[in-house]
Amino acid sequence: MNWDTPIKFVPMVGPVYQKRLLNLAIETLGDLLLHAPRHFEDYTRIVPINQISLNETCTTIGSVEEIKNIFLRSGKQMQQAVIVDATGRMKCTWFNQPFILNVIKKGSLVAVSGKAELFGKELQLSSPDYELVREGKKLIHCGRLVPLYPQTAGVSSKWLRSRIAPLIESALITKDPLPADICSRNQLLPLASAVQKLHFPVTLIEHEQARKRLAFDELFIEQLRASLRRREWQTSKLRASLQIDKEQIADFIQHLPFTLTKAQARCVNEILADLAKPCAMNRLLQGDVGSGKTVVAAITMYGAFLNKLATILMAPTEILARQHFNTLSAVLSPFGIQVGLQTGSSKSIPNSTKKTENGTFDVLIGTHAVLEKWVQLSQVGLIVIDEQHRFGVRQRALLRQKGTLAHTLTMTATPIPRTLALTLYGDLDLSIIDEMPTGRKPVKTWVVPPHKRTAAYRWIEQQIKADSKKPAQAFIVCPFIEPSESNTTIKAATAEFKRLAEEIFPQLKLGLLHGAMRALEKDKVLTGFREHEYDVLVCTPVVEVGIDIPDATIMLIEGAERFGLAQLHQLRGRVGRADQQSFCLLFPSVADTSGLARLQHLEKSNSGLALSELDFQLRGAGRVFGTLQHGQQELKIASGADTTLLELTHREAQNLLTGDPELVGHPLLKERVKSSTITDIAPD
Repeated sequence: MNWDTPIKFVPMVGPVYQKRLLNLAIETLGDLLLHAPRHFEDYTRIVPINQISLNETCTTIGSVEEIKNIFLRSGKQMQQAVIVDATGRMKCTWFNQPFILNVIKKGSLVAVSGKAELFGKELQLSSPDYELVREGKKLIHCGRLVPLYPQTAGVSSKWLRSRIAPLIESALITKDPLPADICSRNQLLPLASAVQKLHFPVTLIEHEQARKRLAFDELFIEQLRASLRRREWQTSKLRASLQIDKEQIADFIQHLPFTLTKAQARCVNEILADLAKPCAMNRLLQGDVGSGKTVVAAITMYGAFLNKLATILMAPTEILARQHFNTLSAVLSPFGIQVGLQTGSSKSIPNSTKKTENGTFDVLIGTHAVLEKWVQLSQVGLIVIDEQHRFGVRQRALLRQKGTLAHTLTMTATPIPRTLALTLYGDLDLSIIDEMPTGRKPVKTWVVPPHKRTAAYRWIEQQIKADSKKPAQAFIVCPFIEPSESNTTIKAATAEFKRLAEEIFPQLKLGLLHGAMRALEKDKVLTGFREHEYDVLVCTPVVEVGIDIPDATIMLIEGAERFGLAQLHQLRGRVGRADQQSFCLLFPSVADTSGLARLQHLEKSNSGLALSELDFQLRGAGRVFGTLQHGQQELKIASGADTTLLELTHREAQNLLTGDPELVGHPLLKERVKSSTITDIAPD
């Protein structure tokens, strides 16, 4: 057996438990060994029976003098054992566990651990943990720090301990893939010792030392994998470099209706430099909401057009695709660039059994619809993916197949700390637009307590009615579409729309938008809102990405504590997109002081990156590694919020690859890096 042995082949597991363990993301022997305890039960105090005190949690070891099953009047069963040692005797009781009589027999030597309670006038242990004492075998369920794990139906912590302990005792881990100098330099435990102390430490300090080593391994291998993928891209994705006509690019920029910020100009230069290289670009463009990523993409598209190459842009929603279409058409069309739109309801390229060698579109913008086989453009040289994390790896791979060795530009408004981005997107070059266009006023943000809700509604109405020539508009975002039976305090868009229209804003015009509506319905509502048919748009977080309503100046978010700071910042970015002062009101659904303190960070900061750093510290990085990056491996031990470890492993990985680019001198490490690679991943 080795680290990658399928879990069903591990002793005492089999196919039945294999299915159950999938719920815990345990598919291999390595996954089982890295299934870390959530916490420990402290049964380290081992005392003779006559020294057990009331309400004391302890372990005692003795012989079973008697054990029996007792039927109670209530219909329940009680199992009672009498344990004796040289100092005395004590009763232990369990309820409705008759199988215990098959495990604990009269005369057995047994360890029992639990809290001593008074039953009548005598001390006894009620429902203690138990374990038969066998010569030459260490206790794993009693008499030590006992690990308690994340569980699932049919898989208890006791079952996990009984499978993990023999694997550790069998000296399965004989070789350590991590170079000795890296272990020594960073004071890391040997791998075998770390795995043993992760599950069965003598002290909690040992457990933390084990976690440090195994967390280092996870991030270090992730860094190596990303760096090797990047190197493979740079050496295998060779193509003719593009000719960058600086004069024509400068002329295009000159005709834009606004001046580029310094950050935009820097990112444009980085991208154009990539296009001039003899290998395909693979770059991530990260920028805050409203920072101007689309115009940077437009300049890149123009550079491709000058080289007689087409562009495909894929957006996650039809709303955003249409918005990109409108924005890019206005910028690109004056230069003779034909822009098409391909979505579920709008098809510039119709369904055809024949392959369409389409020369009429220089830029095709769409949703998943651009992935259809019949959607083909000739000479696709640039792929732009907006919000990459919203697409699966197979979708991204299919899109890249639309062009032979096409340059790839990925855009995201999800603020990710740079150190974390180096791990998540280590195989991409990174450009950051860290500056907002001039003239933008920071959105004033307030956390509104429940007792000020009515006053807030009146203030919103006054703001909307203040200027009859150019009235303000407001978003009201609710977490749910329909009311939830289990979460009655959380606002739902459909119910809130009715309540607000009838009771709160009867003199205003309200619209409703949510994800369950058809694409044409959404477009109709958004167009109506943009043209002031509605004063207030009640919606779900479907507006988080890409909605651009210049006159919307108020964002009210219900159940704000349910969202991360980064997502709240994205929602806040739907207002303040013009030169008017805009406002964001955060309405918590519960009066939780810790939740309110977290929300108040939005009152003080308008920086997406700063807020994302805070979010990772407060909530951890599970959302980034879990839901934000589909296809990215979940971290089992490490935390993406541990920026110190991220930086350390990145530095160590780069140092190692500098001296051994192909890991030839580190075969065990190379094997781990390859085996850790997820099969469900884009070829690049």
